[in-house]
Amino acid sequence: MSGPVACVVGWPIAHSRSPAIHRHWLKTYGIAGDYVAKPVPPPEAAAFFAGFAQSGFVGGNVTVPHKEAAFAAATDHDEAAAALGAVNTLWLEDGELHGGNTDGYGFLANLDENAPGWDWPGLAVVLGAGGAARAVIWSLVGRGFDPVIVVNRTVERAEALAERFGPTVRAAGWDAVPGALAEAQILVNTTSLGMTGQPPLDLDLTPLPDEAVVNDLVYVPLETGLLAAARRRELTAVDGLGMLLHQAAPGFERWFGQRPEVTPELRAIVVADLEQHR
Repeated sequence: MSGPVACVVGWPIAHSRSPAIHRHWLKTYGIAGDYVAKPVPPPEAAAFFAGFAQSGFVGGNVTVPHKEAAFAAATDHDEAAAALGAVNTLWLEDGELHGGNTDGYGFLANLDENAPGWDWPGLAVVLGAGGAARAVIWSLVGRGFDPVIVVNRTVERAEALAERFGPTVRAAGWDAVPGALAEAQILVNTTSLGMTGQPPLDLDLTPLPDEAVVNDLVYVPLETGLLAAARRRELTAVDGLGMLLHQAAPGFERWFGQRPEVTPELRAIVVADLEQHR
């Protein structure tokens, strides 16, 4: 196919919905080009990124487990990537590899779209302390949330994030959750609990204030146990699929020169793809 080609890099990668998203946009805007999945085993990641300028790709997305390797290979980083120490978007400038991170952008854009007015400064509770939590915490701090309580079974990992992102971020164990929820403006699950094939997230939402927002980054299934519990309480509940869709937009614009829209049609296409591959 003629035109620029971008990719998504990870291991494994067959599950990625990124090709469906970007190919929809290419078709919608009549742009010649393609977007493909590129499986790269971890031992080969450093060499792949080092040779990216000769790969034939104009850029790409990076997913687990390669975000830190991509960060190390990039010669320049945007503000988000520098803050998070991880890259999920790559592009070339004058033959040099540049890295950005749009996870935080996607997280915020999803909430801005689906829970307007959600971000009046208050207390936030973040479950989990992995890579996704980093982007969420950084974004919440940037929107003025204080404090941001990071809850993790291994409290040391939460403490490391608190140290990384400053005094408004505090670490806590799961025993502190009920008290934290009682004051929370937003609760975000960044763990894999509740995902298809994973243990459920067993959490009592009774303490949450009536105006609280509940966001689950899990999108397989779309309606997790956490979101179902939030809806039973008539809380604002936001699934994780919008974050995936919105985080893709900045990269598409860099590679193909068109800022794409996240539309109900795109969401329906990805939902159908998720249903087909359940």
